[in-house]
Amino acid sequence: MSDIENIADELQKQIMAEVKLKYSQKVIDSWQHPQNWGIMHHADGYAKVAGPCGDTMEISITVKNATIKKCTYDTDGCGPSIACGSIITEMATGKTIEQAKKINQERVLAFCGGLPDESKHCALLAANTLQCAIRDYKNNKRAPWKQYYRSP
Repeated sequence: MSDIENIADELQKQIMAEVKLKYSQKVIDSWQHPQNWGIMHHADGYAKVAGPCGDTMEISITVKNATIKKCTYDTDGCGPSIACGSIITEMATGKTIEQAKKINQERVLAFCGGLPDESKHCALLAANTLQCAIRDYKNNKRAPWKQYYRSP
């Protein structure tokens, strides 16, 4: 290894040591290996929400027999936003709409083992986006033609 590669490797180890002091293993795994990434076209429910820090998150859901069969997301946010998006899709998949409506910031924080104060808004962004996608699903169910006039 060259000197530059050794320095880069050492810096990476230091960064990960600091990350492990602040975040649970669940958050780190969800950040480094996100699940359910991407947005479904022709989803039953879709939402795009901007968070207080400027990050945006999109969530799309497919529903069958009032149960979320698939939930995907995308975000332009930081590592904790990526993790919370992945985590909320895990939490929502397989839940009935009524069960998923109860997923809020506190439940996301509990599921992921907590977040530092400066990152808690990422759990709120994920929860709010899921709730907006559920509302979109309910609106589309009442007026199916509306889904043809939204993105994606």
